[in-house]
Amino acid sequence: MTGEVPPGTPERVEHRGPLFWVSAAAGWALIGWGLRGALHHHIDTRPPELARFFLGGVVLHDLVFAPVVLAAGIVLGRTVKGRSRAPLQAALFISGCAALLAWPEVRDYARILHNPSSLPHNYTANLLIVCAAVWVGTAVVAAVVSRTRR
Repeated sequence: MTGEVPPGTPERVEHRGPLFWVSAAAGWALIGWGLRGALHHHIDTRPPELARFFLGGVVLHDLVFAPVVLAAGIVLGRTVKGRSRAPLQAALFISGCAALLAWPEVRDYARILHNPSSLPHNYTANLLIVCAAVWVGTAVVAAVVSRTRR
């Protein structure tokens, strides 16, 4: 176990072609353009709040969301067997995506004082309705599939 490559093993060469470098340059240019726009239009974008939201999202993802999703996946894989696993995975995935997309509205990040039309709905209730519809639909599909395969 000296870390040497066994004889006859082909060497692994990392080569990044022109498509990689063009894509990387285009990506960094878009990031720079977005940052410039956020700073230039600072009254609308409120850069300190934007930075707090972005960094908070990174921390929330790395310390909360990713471990919870991984733990749920491990528990799901060990406890749910057979044909019911795929519909359950789909419902969890769709519910998680809906919650992630609705998070700014649920938290009222865009609410503006003296403007009731900025966030006119109860987004928490709407998210719960969407998730309930996903789970009811998943249960119906799972029941139909279960009956037709017997």
